[in-house]
Amino acid sequence: MAAHDESERGPSGRVRLIGLLVVVAVACVLPFLVSNYRVFQLTLALVYAIALLGLNMLTGYNGQISLGHGAFYAIGAYVAAILMDKFGVPYWMTVPIAGAVCLLAGFLFGLPALRLEGLYLALATFALGVAMPQILKYKHLEAWTGGVQGIVIVKPDAPEWTGLTQDQWLYFVVLAILLLLFAIGWNLLRGRIGRAMVAIRDQPIAAEAMGVNTAMVKSLTFGVSAMYTGIAGALGAIVVQFVAPDSFLIFLSISLVVGVVIGGLASIQGAIYGALFIQFIPNVADQISKAAPWAIYGVFLIAFMYVMPTGVAGMVQIAIGRLRRRRKR
Repeated sequence: MAAHDESERGPSGRVRLIGLLVVVAVACVLPFLVSNYRVFQLTLALVYAIALLGLNMLTGYNGQISLGHGAFYAIGAYVAAILMDKFGVPYWMTVPIAGAVCLLAGFLFGLPALRLEGLYLALATFALGVAMPQILKYKHLEAWTGGVQGIVIVKPDAPEWTGLTQDQWLYFVVLAILLLLFAIGWNLLRGRIGRAMVAIRDQPIAAEAMGVNTAMVKSLTFGVSAMYTGIAGALGAIVVQFVAPDSFLIFLSISLVVGVVIGGLASIQGAIYGALFIQFIPNVADQISKAAPWAIYGVFLIAFMYVMPTGVAGMVQIAIGRLRRRRKR
């Protein structure tokens, strides 16, 4: 799979910083300008962005194809739901616990998966994604998972001093976690480990000859990717207030892959673009045609891939490059 690496070229660091601050400022103002339902949708988009960044680390930067990351999303969601429902753990505390559980699960799954590459790894992860809803329905786990009925979660109230609604408060909680995880991801991918991940993706034999521990890097990448996705799952469960096995069918995993490709492979900001696509385009398609919404969704998907073969992030980079060349002229 061809991947598009973000180039260090582009606007200067100062311009990038100003642009980032403007985006964050707009994100902070947005929940006060739209309805609570739109705030709910935007919060879910931020949740998906966290999951997409995790998957992009694995697929875009390390070259490992996963069609089953919805399983880690489900694990994170159920860890949060069970801790809140059965043990009364505060919602904010369940998020790092879910991330730690998924980090361990992803690392352990990544160890045997080291023997698999390309389509074989994709099929192994696909099997995981298909099996997860059935595992959650297993009768001996019903006491914990709620079986087919799932678990209902009480939506946390905003602190009184904020003056925010529940939806607005959760939006800012998710936004803060997203900014933190994106900063960690940016530093990770721009450092030694990130260069090792890309080297393994592009030239695995050369990377190993240069002393890169490919097995460890691949397993750690799988674990960190699963951790990001698990954190997203925990936040998604808190926002939606409900988890059930049928909420985590294989279509969720496929949607995450679609979001990564649409946003832009090996692109950090591409996770935001991909999340907006998988959150809002199905709604747009449904408004266009109630009879065949998924046909319209397919048309959107084909159009995006035809117009932007390197993803939205790639198109943005190309547009910025052209503007710079025009300024120089």
